[in-house]
This record gives sequence, C-alpha cells and structure tokens, in this order.
Amino acid sequence: MNEHLRTIRNDTLGVRRDLTRPALPWPDTTQAAEGMPRRPWTRAEIEAMVAAGIIDEDERFELIGGEVVPMSPKGARHELVKMHLSRHLILTCPADLNMLSETTLWLDEISFVEPDVCIWPRAIPPVSQRGHDVLLVVEIADTSLRYDLGRKIGIYAAYGVAEVWVIDADSLVTRVHRALGAAGYREIHDLGPDQEVAAGRVDLRVTLSALGLEPQQP
Repeated sequence: MNEHLRTIRNDTLGVRRDLTRPALPWPDTTQAAEGMPRRPWTRAEIEAMVAAGIIDEDERFELIGGEVVPMSPKGARHELVKMHLSRHLILTCPADLNMLSETTLWLDEISFVEPDVCIWPRAIPPVSQRGHDVLLVVEIADTSLRYDLGRKIGIYAAYGVAEVWVIDADSLVTRVHRALGAAGYREIHDLGPDQEVAAGRVDLRVTLSALGLEPQQP
C-alpha cells in the first residue's frame, strides 16, 4: 500500500485527515470545488484573529468545514421581516427557552453558522448550544434564498437541528423543514403569509400577514 495516500474523509463536509502522521500535529485540509486542498480554520484560530483585529468583529461570515464563507449583504426586506418577526417571538417565546437573533451557533470546532433566529432550552447558556440542542432555527432569505434552501439546510440536518423555517423575504412564503431522519428532513412544506406557521417542538406560532407584513410586489 502506498502509505502517503492513506487519507480518509471526515463526514460530509469533506475534511481530509492524514493517517500516516500520528506523531506530528499536521493540520487537516479541506477540498474546494476545483479539487485544490485548503487548510481549514478552527474555532480557536478564528477567535484569535478577531481578538488580534485581523478579522473585524462586525465582519459577516460563516465557517463551514473550516472554510470561511462570506454572507450576503442584508437587504431592506430582510431587515423589515426580521424586525416584525423578532418582536413577535420575543413577546411569545416560552419562559423556559432562549431566543436570540443572529447569534453564533457553533456546530463543531471547524463550523459555525449565524441563523437569523435560534431557539433552544434556557438551561443551556448562549454560545454553549450545539446543533442537537436547537429546537428551532429561522432563516430570513432574500439574496441568500438559494443557499438557505440548499446547502445550509443540509448543514442544519447534518448537525441535528430539529426544525428549520426559511422565510422568503419577498413572497413571505415559509418553507418548514422538520421530522429529522437519517437522510435529512422528512417533512418539508410551504406556508403562505396568511397561513399560521406552528413549530413542532416548541409552543410558538406566527402568521406573517397578522404582523402587518405584505408580499413584495414585483
């Protein structure tokens, strides 16, 4: 066997680990679409770069499998929907739950996302929650709709997030993902702005039109 080729892939995020280097602290690598290897960043390294001012505290990005993924700029519709929805959830969220907007959700040491709304049990302090602790994530998407409905849903499922709502900021259609199984979310359905969206694991519900929101006219 050619020993320098002994590598394995670590889960669906494509992290590669060299099994022939047990005595040396070699970093893992990730692999981009064109096949070139990348050195993945870790949580400790990202936090150190923020502390050193290399990365600005307000810079918007997510860390997916060790790769820094810039986030799309937020449009006016995104902020409008988030404002009304956040106000409603703050008023109606049960006392035994934490509800934060745009909090960092660390999935493991090389991955974090920043959902628009994250809800999990109050017994778990902020930033200590992991994917399997989260009862509901809400993403409000305008320019990021394709990403939020595609790759990001796969990431949430892979890390055990119980339920995800993706709200199209323009049409106000909410795509609900729940009933997590081995192959991802088994139940996926769309609800319009005049229909009530009710969470499966927590006592939360909302009708977007009742918040004074209307679909964006073409």
